[in-house]
Formats: sequence, structure tokens, C-alpha cells
Amino acid sequence: MRRLLALLAAALLSAAAPAPQAAEAPLVMTAMHLHDPWIVADAGTRTYYLFTRNEATMTGERRLGTMVYASRDLKHWTRPKLAFVLPDGLWAKAGSWAPEVHRWKGKWYLFTTFHDPAAKLGKNGTRETYRRGTVLAVADRVDGPYKLVRGGEPIVDPKLMTLDGSLYVDPKGKPWLAYAHEWWQTTVGTIEAVPLTDELAAAGPPQFLFRANEAPWAVGQKQPNGDTVFVTDGPELYRSKTGELLMLWSSYGTKGYVEAQARSKSGTLAGPWEQLGTLVERESGHGMLFRTFDGKLMMILHRPFNYALGKLYEMRDDGDRLSVVREAVELDGEAYPTHPCVAGHSSFDGAHPGC
Repeated sequence: MRRLLALLAAALLSAAAPAPQAAEAPLVMTAMHLHDPWIVADAGTRTYYLFTRNEATMTGERRLGTMVYASRDLKHWTRPKLAFVLPDGLWAKAGSWAPEVHRWKGKWYLFTTFHDPAAKLGKNGTRETYRRGTVLAVADRVDGPYKLVRGGEPIVDPKLMTLDGSLYVDPKGKPWLAYAHEWWQTTVGTIEAVPLTDELAAAGPPQFLFRANEAPWAVGQKQPNGDTVFVTDGPELYRSKTGELLMLWSSYGTKGYVEAQARSKSGTLAGPWEQLGTLVERESGHGMLFRTFDGKLMMILHRPFNYALGKLYEMRDDGDRLSVVREAVELDGEAYPTHPCVAGHSSFDGAHPGC
């Protein structure tokens, strides 16, 4: 009888969370468009939802928006569906970059960046700046459909060229939006933040956090007009097991796009911020952290920058910083892993072997 009950319990568990079948989850990461990937591990359904900008080659839809893949095991993924579509007639004409999805006050909120090159904001030297910003959408379900909040107006002052807005909730429960202030407008890109209301609207002026060229590893990009610019991308805040406030962010280093980290010396968003160095190099960046259903800390990022594929890393929280344990090649299918790798055996090493 005891054995019968055990078998029955196992069958019920299997029915509640069936393993992905090829028909319902036929994709692996090497077949998925994944620029600026974002994963939500939904405990209620024990499903991983992976958000990225809509790609017509994957969904068959040419509209601007966000698509979402789903998986039970981080290896086998469903075909993507549209979670959000930008309505016609809005100010935005392009983008749909860097979607982030967060649970807040009983709803799911999507943050994603759009722009309009025709909406001029004035010049920065010879560069004509234009409207770019992160908008907010809301849904009852994690996989959507999402509807715009406040008519699709950017959360940050629309006179600022901003992108990659990321929700952070401080220890007092107060929401903030951390974001990159675009190098196109500032020459040296910055990371900034604005306080938010409970409705996730801006509640105060922007607060400067740090500049890209404060990182010793950051390399400026020479422009046709002769100036050198520094990029800031993809901030995400993380509270370590010892209470340290850490930030993932990206820029360019000696081997291309880079995933790096910084730490607040005060333990608050205000900083000051110290740069801790790189986590993953060689055209890798715009990462985010999540926990698997068995509690493992993971990071997903994209590599390379163009025609980007998703890369998964097992991470370690060292208290004062984050460390890469290994690249989970059994999940992302990478033939040339960055961690560990053998010098000279990676297609990314080129003339400069090494990891």
C-alpha cells in the first residue's frame, strides 16, 4: 500500500508539472533570438518566462512589441508569442528594447524602451538627439497581454534620452527606476535613477549614480565626428546575502561588449559606487539575475551583440560581490564557453588568446 501511494503521488506530481515535450517546447537557445533577455521564474506555475523584443522571424508578427518564450527546465522552450504590442498612433516609432517584467502591487508590469528619431531634442555637438525612453505596461498574467500605462508616456523626463529602465525596490519598500542616460546625449553615458510613486510614476528629479568612464576596464568608442563616447547599458540592482547593494551593467572593454558589476559603498542607491570589474567579456552583456526553482542563482545575458543568442551562467553570491561559477553549456548549447574556457580554443579569442 505504501509503495502504491508513493507511485500515485509521483504520478500526480508529474501531471501537475509535466516535462516539456518536443511538440510543446521544440526550441533550444541556439535557435532563439535573445537580445536583452529577461527571465521571470514563476513559482506558481513552475515555469520560466523569457522576454525579449519581438522578432518577426520568430512570431510572424512585424509589429513593435515584446515576445515571450516559456520553459519548465531552461533548456526546452516553446515558440514565442506576443506579450505586448505597441498600439498605433503613439509617439514611439522604433525600439522595443530591453523588456523587464516585475510583480508589483498584485499586477505584472513590463518596462521597455522605445524611441522616435524624428522627435528632435536638440544637438550634442554634431549629433542630433531625439526622444528615447522606457514606457510602462501592465497585465494580470505574467505572459500578458500587457496594456500601456499613462498613454505610453516615458517614465523619465522625455527631454532626456534614456533607456533600459529597471525597477528597484529599496529596503523601505520604495520603488525606483534605475536607467542608462544615453551616450548619444551625454557623450559619456551615465547610470541614473528616479524615485517612483506606488503607481510607478516619477516622483522626483533624476539622481546621478556614476559615469561609464569611471570603470577602469571601460573603453571609449571613437566617433566619426572625432569625439570619444562611453556606453552605459542594462543596469540591474541586486541585494547580496550580506546586505551589499550590487549592480550589473554593461559597456565596452578591450574585447568588445562586457558584463560588469559595481557596488554601493553606502549600501544605498545613492552610492557612492565603486567599480568591481568584469564578469563576462568577449561580446557578452546586458545580463540579469534570477533563481531557479531549486534556489540556484543564475545569470542570463546575450552574446554576441548582433544576432544575439542567450547565454546562461551559474553564479555565486560572495557577499561583497558576484562571481561566475561556470557557463551552463548543457542549457545554452554554447560550443565555446567563456567559463571555463581553454585559451586559444574559443572563436571569440581571435588574435588575443585567453579568457
